[in-house]
Amino acid sequence: MANTSRELNYVTANRFYVEIESNITACFTECQGLGVNIKTEKFAEGGVNNQQRVLLNPADFSDVTLKRGITDDLTFWNWLNKILTGAIERRNVNILVFNQAGETMQCWTLIGAVPISWKAPSLSADSSTVAIEELTLTYEGLKVDKTRSGGASILSGRDSSGSFSSN
Repeated sequence: MANTSRELNYVTANRFYVEIESNITACFTECQGLGVNIKTEKFAEGGVNNQQRVLLNPADFSDVTLKRGITDDLTFWNWLNKILTGAIERRNVNILVFNQAGETMQCWTLIGAVPISWKAPSLSADSSTVAIEELTLTYEGLKVDKTRSGGASILSGRDSSGSFSSN
């Protein structure tokens, strides 16, 4: 019994999908850049020689690049096209990882995401799939969870703290 449970919870890095507008819109083979960096300022307090003080600056979220995507959906292009025409639309984007049983094991929600780069693949006459070579997203916040939530467009704006909700 314990063996079955361990197998079901085995997370594979090569099975992940991207969800926008509460629908899985694409499957990508590579995701780079998920991360956060908090820079610090360190200083010595007068008379305290055995410690230092550490101030934390605001978080800096790195851009995420999704590579070699397969989809038959124009959601990404339509979203980028709105930005090209001047209508900036921020969305929460879920990057989902599944286990071998197809259950959601981890979900990274990019909060307030905006596409900043889109690259089409080389066109080939013998290919029958619609692909995205690279899609780069910048975002305002990150939530990591074991459930799916927050993949919808952000229409309500920011809350009183100035943040977009992750739900």
